Amino acid sequence: MTSVTGTSKRQQTGSLPAEVTSFVGRRHEVAEVKQLLSGSRAVTLTGMGGVGKTRLALRVANEVRRAFRDGVWLVELAALESPDLLGQAVAEALEIRDHSVDPVLQILIEHLRDKQALIVLDNCEHLVEESAILAETLLRSAPELRILATSRQALGIAGEQALPVPTLALPDLEGARPSVESLMQFDAVRLFTERAKAVLPTFAITEDNQSLVTRICRRLDGLPLGIELAAVRLRALSVQQLLDRLDDRFRLLTAGSRATLPRHQTLRALIDWSYGLCSDKERLLWERVSVFAGGLDLDAAEAVCSVDGIDHDEVVDLVIGLVDKSVLIREEHRVGGVRYRLLETIRQYGRDCLVASGQEAAMKARHRDYYRDLAAQARQELFGPSQVDWFNRLQLEHANLRAALEHCFSEPSEVRSGLTMATDMLYHWITSYYLGEGRRWLDRGLAADTDPTRARAQALWANSWLAIIQADITAATTMLDESRRIGEQLEDDSVRGYVSLYCGMIAMYGGDAESAIKLYEEALSRLRAVGDPVGMALALIRLSLAHSYLGDSALAISLGDDCLAVCDSYGEGWHKAYTMMALGVEVWRQGAAERAIDLEKQSLAVNRSLDDPLGVGVNLEVLAWVAATQGNFRRAARLLGILETLWRSIGAPLSGYGHLVQYHDECELRTRTALGESTFNTVFRQGARLSYDDAIAFGLHEEMPGEAQAARGGPGARKDAAPLTRRETEIAGLVAQGMSNKEIAAALVIAQRTAEGHIEHILNKLGFNSRAQIAVWVGEQARAVDDEPASHQTPGDSGA
Repeated sequence: MTSVTGTSKRQQTGSLPAEVTSFVGRRHEVAEVKQLLSGSRAVTLTGMGGVGKTRLALRVANEVRRAFRDGVWLVELAALESPDLLGQAVAEALEIRDHSVDPVLQILIEHLRDKQALIVLDNCEHLVEESAILAETLLRSAPELRILATSRQALGIAGEQALPVPTLALPDLEGARPSVESLMQFDAVRLFTERAKAVLPTFAITEDNQSLVTRICRRLDGLPLGIELAAVRLRALSVQQLLDRLDDRFRLLTAGSRATLPRHQTLRALIDWSYGLCSDKERLLWERVSVFAGGLDLDAAEAVCSVDGIDHDEVVDLVIGLVDKSVLIREEHRVGGVRYRLLETIRQYGRDCLVASGQEAAMKARHRDYYRDLAAQARQELFGPSQVDWFNRLQLEHANLRAALEHCFSEPSEVRSGLTMATDMLYHWITSYYLGEGRRWLDRGLAADTDPTRARAQALWANSWLAIIQADITAATTMLDESRRIGEQLEDDSVRGYVSLYCGMIAMYGGDAESAIKLYEEALSRLRAVGDPVGMALALIRLSLAHSYLGDSALAISLGDDCLAVCDSYGEGWHKAYTMMALGVEVWRQGAAERAIDLEKQSLAVNRSLDDPLGVGVNLEVLAWVAATQGNFRRAARLLGILETLWRSIGAPLSGYGHLVQYHDECELRTRTALGESTFNTVFRQGARLSYDDAIAFGLHEEMPGEAQAARGGPGARKDAAPLTRRETEIAGLVAQGMSNKEIAAALVIAQRTAEGHIEHILNKLGFNSRAQIAVWVGEQARAVDDEPASHQTPGDSGA
């Protein structure tokens, strides 16, 4: 593995979650996995449930992240039930927003082909064959990609290194009694102690309880999940009582020698015991929440689980009880507040109990109905002040929405409700990572339910918009033709209005602005008549752009102002952002560059808050055109570089706004001519290397994170006053790779003490106090070197 150079903030960070509890021990295993990763491109951590495969993988991933220029990415597969969605799950985790019609595997291959990245595939055991095919295909196609997987069995792919994850080290009960200090050197005892202190701050290993703690850890075979579940019982039990109950429980289960006890039976026994400690209603709730995928909030628990034995008002206390018993894990989210999730082992146990009770079908139906209603409510409240909250909520609930759709389409009697639900989620598909997935759900529903109903007509025009964004005009036209026929048959003005709207988009895509305007006007008339503000806003935005394209500035601005009035009357933001984008195009064409910049920046700020890459892309396009007309060619070139990366990641340049491509081409030609090929290419590459976040900051004329660090003289600053020697620079690079002093010494064939001395000198010269700061400094130095040409811009270039 090589050190990280020139990486962006988002690329370096990837998608790894923060550790919410301390990571205990595993020093040997961490080092071994890192060593395997350095020599093999596929490493799988195997072992039973609860042994700590995921925690070990995430710790290793965190420690080696700087060795991967394009990031370290976690793909969580535990909640994924359908093998067909495996590729989509990987694309989502990698934050790929490709709106093309290419198969998802091909999208992944194209995205990763030149990437130096690490993908952590977590919990592959229920999708072993599919995970193996995917991993092998990606590794063959992307020479700098590495995969770290966790599974109860190896994937069985070429070149794979499988490492069985052992249980935690245990003290021996035989021989001399160890001291408390020596006992704490065993990982199992340290884990028990730390988790016990979390629920009982006064807990400590003492001469009086050390033998009891040792026996508890040994009864649990050093299984991390078992130890964590047991330690939480100290909130109510003494150490002796805890041990007594473990003894009783396991004696009943084994009826034989503990020396031959399979560890999975030990874990099952412990979960059985945790289940037994719950009240009847807590057990019932445990079983019922197992139907959720990817977590849930209190509202969902109350709505889905309060039936037949659990009252609505009881749910909150039962949730608290399950959190106290470590069955439910409480998580704080920046948006959405408190949510709860189950460890996969715990969820599967609950699901088994639910199946045994005969209630699984009924609970899955309640789950389906809740999320179907949630999608419908989101659609109804889309155009209003709660819009952003709904976008964020649907993002959090995506796994549950997906499970509900799967349930709908797996039952013939529910296919139509599934089709309606997929249509209701149109804006979720468009404004997130899921456009391709949304089209697949709609395609599936349309193939299964062919009756000429209003639900089908709506699904057809909704799916046509996704197809237009993907530049699949043939499919979009076919769907709109059928939707029109159904709308005419039903005399449904709403359907006919939306068909005209999207047919107008297709006409505009082909450069026929006059036909597009007639269709947009028809759409506006019909949608205004039925009182649909969403359709009205879309029609007004497109009319404004079309009249601007034909040079009718006054009408373009008037229509834009009308749309702003509609949006403001409802307190709506997303369509308003697109309206400001459209107005920005027109005022730029009139020569009001500063006004255009102001409109595009306002729009860009909204699209950033909604994490809408399509909107961001169009905003940055207009800002590039404005920069070129102002003679600010270096800024234009950097924005064009940003757009090259952005549109490639989305999969369709100027998705849905193809008639604007001529402005892009004119801007690029003018900028190339003004700067010359060499300078243009240099500045263009600087833009192409920026992360998504830094690209938006550049567009908004905000200080980018690396620049802010340098201005403060932090780890990202250039330390020209304290240069390192060649050897120190080499060692700093190895530190950035995550190497230990021993590994550095071996790599450079020097004494370990010599390596330690060099690192001490590096810390002193740079004014740092940790190896992590050295690693940050190395990455920032490399980035500063890569960006050096930009530092020679004149003030008038506004290149930053």
